[in-house]
Amino acid sequence: MISEPNWTHSDLGTPIALYASAPLARLAGRKPILLMGGIHGDEPEGVHLAQKTLEFLSADAKKAHPEVQLPWVLIPILNVDGFKNGTRVNGRGVDLNRNYPSKSWTGEAAKERYYPGPSPASEAEIKGVVKLLADLKPRLVIHCHSWNPCIVCAGPPARKDAERLARTSGYQVMDEIGYPTPGSLSQYGWVDHKIPVICIEEQEGIALEKIWPHFETSMREIFLDASTR
Repeated sequence: MISEPNWTHSDLGTPIALYASAPLARLAGRKPILLMGGIHGDEPEGVHLAQKTLEFLSADAKKAHPEVQLPWVLIPILNVDGFKNGTRVNGRGVDLNRNYPSKSWTGEAAKERYYPGPSPASEAEIKGVVKLLADLKPRLVIHCHSWNPCIVCAGPPARKDAERLARTSGYQVMDEIGYPTPGSLSQYGWVDHKIPVICIEEQEGIALEKIWPHFETSMREIFLDASTR
């Protein structure tokens, strides 16, 4: 496992940590799994799940004979400034999951908390993810949130892993979250570029120690699945 803490930073200059199974340059074309937490800074549940997944991958990488052979990239906290401040939006007041340069992007927002930014991919955090998607062409992207618990599956190729996450958590698999999300990762990743995307919505406010037991078995299955190598 390698750490690339300076792969990008927020517009306020805060570094965003990134970990991977190998240097990013060596992962190009290998279709890694990309997992991200902390897209919304007021959702510590998603950050906790990403960090626990990183602990699992880190511990495995230290074994004499690691079990995980799939390439992967993990960003524990994308919205570093929002997480520090406890806000959904980033340090410039933008909802990062409405800022992707999808065909559906719109400058309109139903509420201030959904402000999509002045233009598509205006935020450094999203510029960084967009470049990762273009360079790595991941076979699957998983981003971890919290709200009403469910597993949102964007794209049939993600269905197998979405059902794994649903089985161990007891949460329902949904094709959409239930309301329009223009400029979201699912719109940009799957609708525009056919990169399968899973959005994990853990129960908002759940005790953090209950989160990993919901997903440990399914995360292990996803990262150990030899059929996807």
